[in-house]
Amino acid sequence: MKHQVHGFKLKRNVSARRALLRNLVTSVIENERIITTVPKAKAAKPFVDNMITLGKQGDVAARRLAAAFLLTPDAVQKLFDKLGPRFGQRNGGYTRLVRLGWRKGDGAEQCMLELVDAKLVKRAADRAKRKEEKLQAMREGRQEGPAEE
Repeated sequence: MKHQVHGFKLKRNVSARRALLRNLVTSVIENERIITTVPKAKAAKPFVDNMITLGKQGDVAARRLAAAFLLTPDAVQKLFDKLGPRFGQRNGGYTRLVRLGWRKGDGAEQCMLELVDAKLVKRAADRAKRKEEKLQAMREGRQEGPAEE
């Protein structure tokens, strides 16, 4: 039983594992999606979510923590200028894993780790609002129709 054992070892020593995760997180923030193996994506996902939470805070301490973890200044700037405000209304769940199948060379299961787009959430809310307006208009039309007869 794995009581109180957290994280993934990924068959690497501590420094190699930390370097791998820092590279993965920096790539996700810069490109907004990466394709990697499932265990690596599952290991990197909490770190990406933590970085976006820091980006939402936006203060100097959060910026320094993010700069200490991320590898490029461009990633830090994008995190605080674009991603933080974009996910400002969202309470967690900033990333998703999409399984893509098996890699041809070694048979490793591939997946795509990507950021959930806040624009899609807004678009879905707009669609729901339009649908509700249409239903309301249909109800009003039906109520007026029989009343006139």
